[in-house]
Amino acid sequence: MGALSTAETGRKSLSAGERSYLHAAAETMPREKLAQLQFERLQATLANAYANVPLVHQRLDKVGARPADIRSLDDLARLPFTIKTDLRDQYPFGLFARPHEQLARLHASSGTTGKPTVVGYTHEDIDNWADLMARSLYSAGVRRGDVVHNAYGYGLFTGGLGAHYGAERLGAVVVPVSGGATERQVGLIMDFKARVLCATPSYALAIAEVAEQQGVDLRKSALQIGMFGAEPWSAAMRHEIEARIGLKAVDVYGLSEIMGPGVACECECQDGLHGWEDHFLFEVIDPETGKVLPEGEAGELVITTLTKQALPMLRYRTRDITRLTTAPCDCGRTHVRILRITGRNDDMLIIRGVNVYPSQIEAVLIGRPNIAPHYQLVVERHGILDHVRVEVEALPGTEPALFPAVARDVRHHIKSMVGITTDVTVQVPGTVPRSQGKAVRVRDLRPKEA
Repeated sequence: MGALSTAETGRKSLSAGERSYLHAAAETMPREKLAQLQFERLQATLANAYANVPLVHQRLDKVGARPADIRSLDDLARLPFTIKTDLRDQYPFGLFARPHEQLARLHASSGTTGKPTVVGYTHEDIDNWADLMARSLYSAGVRRGDVVHNAYGYGLFTGGLGAHYGAERLGAVVVPVSGGATERQVGLIMDFKARVLCATPSYALAIAEVAEQQGVDLRKSALQIGMFGAEPWSAAMRHEIEARIGLKAVDVYGLSEIMGPGVACECECQDGLHGWEDHFLFEVIDPETGKVLPEGEAGELVITTLTKQALPMLRYRTRDITRLTTAPCDCGRTHVRILRITGRNDDMLIIRGVNVYPSQIEAVLIGRPNIAPHYQLVVERHGILDHVRVEVEALPGTEPALFPAVARDVRHHIKSMVGITTDVTVQVPGTVPRSQGKAVRVRDLRPKEA
């Protein structure tokens, strides 16, 4: 499986029943056999959606792509895309393929920008989700008996319960702390000797910061693995987290519309997220034309569910920008790898003709002298042109007299490495808002279009 064997960890070996849900055979399946399984499951998904979701029925009829017309995986491109506004337009249950009496759970987005997106699960959906999150945790090195400090938010957000069910399925010991009360979280990590931390990467840094303020060195804790996701994060942030907490920072990927966390996960090699292809089909498209791109080219990630019952998703446009590769991984898994997500298509800023993702600026900021890893990008309109102001924090102990020189240094490196001119303001520590969940990296102050 991964680089960390049971013998190496000294942990209790898994029983045959425990091994069964890790799907070791599926994870190393030859790609030809995997494609055959995907097609069989795609046919079942199409039949389910066509029979039970009126909008899907209408759209497939319109494009002449009824289930019987899809005869190979190559025909996937004939299917219409699904987008996030479809869930809002069909609020709350218009895309569900199962009636209420067959559901086990509902989750939903916050709805801060309009109607929330609502997702549903049957008992079998929940079971598959727990299996896949357990598989993800195991691939990252988590083992039975590990204490898992789960600081993802619980409630309607899928992160907390997704990680919780997966860790329990694996046989780990879950601390369901959720977000907030960060000072207490530091104490619990130390007292309970957690080996695994689950959180957004930005909240992991917030925990590290509070620990440092308390005089607690998390590098001396029992933490060895961090399962971080729910927001794009750069390689520079990975190195920052690893250095300050003293663990291996592993990227885990998911989204509520598809399942939740556990759609894909890095193994211990940290060389791309293994997309679990026995349950999902992955494509990368040109975000402008919708054309499927060859392996290795950057574009927008599109996912089709293969085993979801309550809410089957056909070619869901994630808006996440990435690349795919089927090149062998050192761990031996054969599933496609999703390379690091560099940003979201809908988060991209166009500043004086230059396409910019917040993660690009983050990569410049993290590690600069006298700069803390907390920032926001303020987008404003000057005349007819958009402009970015970068608000960063100085490291504790930095003399205010140095702030102008620090700002000039940051401005210079953003210009040389990203290609845009920005204003930079250096602020005292603690000024930039901290997040217990997904970090708010961009404040858009541009006038709303009429």
